[in-house]
Amino acid sequence: MRYVGARALVTGADGFIGSHLTEALVQGGADVTALALYNSFDSFGWLDDLSDEIRAKIKLVRGDVRDSALVDRIVEGQDIVFHLAALIAIPYSYAAPQAYVETNILGTLNVLEAARRHGTRRVIHTSTSEVYGTALTMPIDETHPLQGQSPYSASKIGADMMAEAFARSFGVPVVILRPFNTYGPRQSERAIVPALLRQILDARCTSVMVGDTTTVRDLTFVNDTVRAFMAAGSANEIEYGGAYNAGSQRSIKVAELVDIAMELTSCKKPVRRDGARLRPPNSEVRALLANARHFQQATGWEPRIPLREGLQHTIAWWQARLSGGVVRRHKDLVT
Repeated sequence: MRYVGARALVTGADGFIGSHLTEALVQGGADVTALALYNSFDSFGWLDDLSDEIRAKIKLVRGDVRDSALVDRIVEGQDIVFHLAALIAIPYSYAAPQAYVETNILGTLNVLEAARRHGTRRVIHTSTSEVYGTALTMPIDETHPLQGQSPYSASKIGADMMAEAFARSFGVPVVILRPFNTYGPRQSERAIVPALLRQILDARCTSVMVGDTTTVRDLTFVNDTVRAFMAAGSANEIEYGGAYNAGSQRSIKVAELVDIAMELTSCKKPVRRDGARLRPPNSEVRALLANARHFQQATGWEPRIPLREGLQHTIAWWQARLSGGVVRRHKDLVT
């Protein structure tokens, strides 16, 4: 996808999708700068799980997208910026909505201002299917109304609108990519697939606790989502300021997902409902199903990995983590 020699910055590189994208860009020949949220544990998040060979080729930077001076320094000289840094844990957004505004909206503003100032060739801004709220019509295309059903989704709507405004007002070459529910290795337990698999596979868990299993989701394996980011970053026929959905275009009820996961792992544990895992009634997104034709026409991207295959890869990763006695739980700064 024409990344050989390209200078690429990934914000949120320490997170779930960010770490996979960073790895893929290095493998594609890019000169990658990876921004990880500063912490006092000498950690670069999931980037610490990459091979020594890959890590040696990455310029690692610690910082925070809320720091405009830092963002300006690291954007300078980049050909392309993949902006994934965000607070995304929906439950925490009910407790600390201001933090989501500061990171997701003001952080995005800092990236856009820096890209405008330094003439960055392209910015890929990460949106989310959560901006659509509960589907009014399905499958969901990019004309679907935006509905802020949680402080998190409201902050991402604000960030998306800022990206659109910078494209329209200042000609910033920014693409808004809206991945639907991505899953796979390195994902935190804030999401349904890792929360489910960890409980199934962890011998310390005597039962599998779930929230609302009547909701419907569109699940895309992380490798396909990474390919979507790289397609958005390299495609010629793409519209700046416009939003593009990237999803499997197949829906599954969470209850069915539970059954498949239990089957693939031969798990016989009881499944029990946990009220603490439920969102407020008017905040729960009941159904998500992507219409990704717009993105497919612009880039040629299509998901390749079926759900069962992706779950098997994810199960194998969790089995390896649990057998080693190490389970990471990055719940807030992931993408």
